[in-house]
Amino acid sequence: MNRTAKAQWRGDLMSGTGIISSASGVLSNTPYSFKTRFQEGNGTNPEELLAAAHAGCFSMALSLMLQNEGLKADSIDTTCTISLEKEGEGFAIKKSHLDMKAKIPGASAEAFERAANAAKEGCPVSKLFDTEITLNAQLES
Repeated sequence: MNRTAKAQWRGDLMSGTGIISSASGVLSNTPYSFKTRFQEGNGTNPEELLAAAHAGCFSMALSLMLQNEGLKADSIDTTCTISLEKEGEGFAIKKSHLDMKAKIPGASAEAFERAANAAKEGCPVSKLFDTEITLNAQLES
């Protein structure tokens, strides 16, 4: 299985602009720029897209790990924060932090923790990142 997206950039780094599109059409000529990446502005940026991918992937992986425990979530709500930091002459993604709250009928704290940690380690996006991945998992009743 392959998934495709494309980006186009015009101009220099500071004043240039770009657009990102995905084959599915969910992203269609979505703008991005220096301003949307390092300041505030209308559009997206690579780190925001990575955060969305990690939150979505982790949530799906958690549903599988819960299924393996004989459990089914009423809801899984995950927020991912990607940290882009200055490193030498450039920048590097130094951390991906997942904040998750889930409602899982009948889940013990042990089964929940086991499933959450397995999802953090096993989700394909986690495996892609060469960075520190942290998780704050909260089981709601």
